[in-house]
Amino acid sequence: MKVIAIGNIIKPLTPEQRQQIMPGEVPATLKLYLDGKIEQFWYRQDKPGVIFLMNVESLDQARATVEALPLVTGGHASYELMQVGPLAPLGLLIQGK
Repeated sequence: MKVIAIGNIIKPLTPEQRQQIMPGEVPATLKLYLDGKIEQFWYRQDKPGVIFLMNVESLDQARATVEALPLVTGGHASYELMQVGPLAPLGLLIQGK
């Protein structure tokens, strides 16, 4: 299942918090990428935060995964999750369907 996880910074980090939290956040995110749970990731251009394209078994697994990240456990970030899939209505354009 593909899930888009849209991250929002809900409580900005102080410079001290950034030095404390980010050394755990970055490796945790990279491990999820290397484990195949995060397929692609982007930094938001409209406001602070990230967007992940996740490859997971369920929305619950996606939720548990992002909620375990240090920025979330520290109360600094939250994620909106959205299941996505192929653009099925395009099948109507195929002859004989």
